Amino acid sequence: MSVLVLGFDLTILNVALPTMAADIGAGTGELQWIVDSYAVVFAACMLPAGLLGDRFGRRRMLVTGLVLFLAGSLLGPFASAPEAVIAARTVMGLGGALILPLALSVIPTLFGDEERARAVGAVTAGMAVGLPAGPLLGGWLLDHFWWGAIFILNIPLVVLGIAAVLLLVPETRDPSAPRVDPVSTALSVLGLGGLVLGVMEGPTRGWFDPLVAGALAGSAVLLGRLVLRERRAARPMLDLELLGDRAFRGNAIVAVVATFVMAGLLFVLPAYLQAVLGNDPFGTGLRLMPLMAGLLVAARAAPLMMARLGSRVVVSAGMAVFAFAMLLGARSDVTVAYGFTAVWLAATGFGLGFALVPTTDAALGALPVSRAGRGTGLLTTLRQVGAAVGVALLGSLLNGVFTDRLDTEGVPGAAAEEARGSVVAAHAVAERLGVPGLAESAESAYVHGMDLVLLVCGIAALLTAVATAVLLPDDGKGEQSAPGEGGLGDGAGMASVRSGTGQ
Repeated sequence: MSVLVLGFDLTILNVALPTMAADIGAGTGELQWIVDSYAVVFAACMLPAGLLGDRFGRRRMLVTGLVLFLAGSLLGPFASAPEAVIAARTVMGLGGALILPLALSVIPTLFGDEERARAVGAVTAGMAVGLPAGPLLGGWLLDHFWWGAIFILNIPLVVLGIAAVLLLVPETRDPSAPRVDPVSTALSVLGLGGLVLGVMEGPTRGWFDPLVAGALAGSAVLLGRLVLRERRAARPMLDLELLGDRAFRGNAIVAVVATFVMAGLLFVLPAYLQAVLGNDPFGTGLRLMPLMAGLLVAARAAPLMMARLGSRVVVSAGMAVFAFAMLLGARSDVTVAYGFTAVWLAATGFGLGFALVPTTDAALGALPVSRAGRGTGLLTTLRQVGAAVGVALLGSLLNGVFTDRLDTEGVPGAAAEEARGSVVAAHAVAERLGVPGLAESAESAYVHGMDLVLLVCGIAALLTAVATAVLLPDDGKGEQSAPGEGGLGDGAGMASVRSGTGQ
């Protein structure tokens, strides 16, 4: 229940942006900030969130995150200006930064090796349900209510999540966790925020724009200072030693690559399904269902396959299927039927589920219980940054191809510039000026750009599949550490947490 609302919120807002622009007078830049404010705060605040859970209680901080998310969802529907919506989204991003790492960090403290993969699969399935269901429910709500309904949808889900956590999840913490260092916290929040802001704004503003260049340069300085400070600290907040663990490092890299590719895919698909194939928002969400179905099947089957074959085989095979799906999708053209798209979307979800569930399980399995919060904070931060970079870089590649291949001959200068903004804008210009050839050119240019993005994603996934087969430990559980050195195979440690002594 906790992560389901995050899955919804990653995709549901996009279908409401045109309506919000008309109702509250939001311009393009303000719409971008409505989307980006959530993502920037989400990525920037996850690293200290895990430490807060270790020190003050994982259940307590998870409930705090849900309450913050609820507060933002209550503010959003009553906003009458873009600035108020941006503020509500910022509060929701702060709540999300607590929810995701802490929802994962309770898993290694509650479940042993045999059960942990099933728990990770349940969390993955919760996110998977929300992603494609977001535009589906969003489109239906916009057909029947006003745009504020997309915020109100979160309220009953969050309330149920809070009740379930309070009733079912025991409190765990690490009394010896390092104190929350305000300087390191500020460096991580500002450094990660600058990085995500820079990579998100770069494709639209230009990489040499003062804001983008300043954000990236400032991020490099701040994050470098953070690493130096944490390496000298006796009890660091940024637990870089975790990256020295072969299992944690290898599985984290796979998770980041998979998230990078998936974020790029979810960025290019909606416009393809709406502008090229001609579906409305509800129809777009419906046509994303094969992706969700494949992911749900794989998330359920992954623990059984891991027990039979081992994580390394399952992860490698999942990334290989993922690569095959991307390369198959890269053969799309404007004349292809949706049935072909449904096939490679289902294969994408199938491969993604078999890649992400074992890698998340193995990464969590490499963590000692006492470092669960910091480890999951680091893992989810890396994944979120990977998603932001994926949208920025792959979106930039798509926009570059689209602009270069769009034929605007005979279209007035201002209208031609408007048409280059997106395939949706090109359709609007073509309809307004009565130039059907412009719409056809826009569809062809967009599909060509999408094919190139999918080709890049496929190559990245294929290389990751090969590297996984060669480099990951055989059992996917990591090199089991001696008690106290980093493994989760310490039965005494698990028993102490379950009996309450770890609280």
